[in-house]
Amino acid sequence: MAEQTPVAEQTPAALASRTPHVPAERLVAEMVPPPRFSTVSFDNYIPDPGQPSQATAVKELAAFATSVSDGSGAADGRRKSWFRRETRPAAPRGPRGMYLDGGYGVGKTHLLASLWHATAAPPERKAFGTFVELTNLVGALGFQQTVQTLSGHRLLCIDEFELDDPGDTVLVSTLLGKLVDAGVALAATSNTLPGKLGEGRFAAADFLREIQGLSAHFRALRIDGEDYRHRGLPEAPAPYSDETVTRAAHHTPGASLDDFPALLDHLSRVHPSRYGAMCDGIEAVCLTGVGPVPDQSTALRLVVLADRLYDREVPVLASGVPFDRLFSEEMLQGGYRKKYFRAISRLTALARDGKRLAE
Repeated sequence: MAEQTPVAEQTPAALASRTPHVPAERLVAEMVPPPRFSTVSFDNYIPDPGQPSQATAVKELAAFATSVSDGSGAADGRRKSWFRRETRPAAPRGPRGMYLDGGYGVGKTHLLASLWHATAAPPERKAFGTFVELTNLVGALGFQQTVQTLSGHRLLCIDEFELDDPGDTVLVSTLLGKLVDAGVALAATSNTLPGKLGEGRFAAADFLREIQGLSAHFRALRIDGEDYRHRGLPEAPAPYSDETVTRAAHHTPGASLDDFPALLDHLSRVHPSRYGAMCDGIEAVCLTGVGPVPDQSTALRLVVLADRLYDREVPVLASGVPFDRLFSEEMLQGGYRKKYFRAISRLTALARDGKRLAE
């Protein structure tokens, strides 16, 4: 058997040393499905035979994509001229958007990205982003400029729609109302407080109250099922030693190496909208000293980082406690539990990917 050529030792990067600046034009240009979902489609979504709602969702969303593409369910996409007023055709009646409701790991993001890909429009005429990314776009461009920028789109997809910040909720609901009036079709996945929407249903009354009547523009699709990331897969690998993680970081091209408490502290000084840019060029994340997250604010920041790493398919190798012990029992029973379970699910999947780094 031929001997493997050893990888030269290198000095790993540190996420905790990065404080990226993200210009507004980059925020707009990057409103596309992330790398993990860059090639997904309705065809390669695999419905669970035991969950008929999954196959139904594929059928309904494919039909919606067709309606958006041919203009029957979306705007014609014309932008307003600086010199003359252009009239739009009357907006079609009935729901102008799809709302995908379900637990974590049932493939909602896969389906949302598939809708984006299936909609026949140039990339610059359709947008895809998380709720956090959308609020950050408003912060960077200003409300009126954001409305003008997105009003010419056929479709806006919002992943992980959140109702846990009243200020942001009102801001985005007002924005979406303006876009609906402009003829933009909408699609969203839910990631909401159980006490608001509820995990198993689209509570129209709560949604109506929280975002000022925008629920009338959405048709709800419930997607049942278990977390596909762990369906039939082996358990996540146990944490490694500090020495193993450090050695892997020094021998993995593009790897970062961080002390977990120091990284959590750094996250408090970087806006969550920049976490994606913070991961630019990182091929693997190595963490030493992983331990329980001390408070809810820190926990919510970690959730965003986990999402950005998962989007980018960055494997994770860690020492310390297992990822299912990151959040306290109180956190896992509280209002943000869906976020925490999603983070555990995604980090566990990335830990499986990171197993090869230790070998």
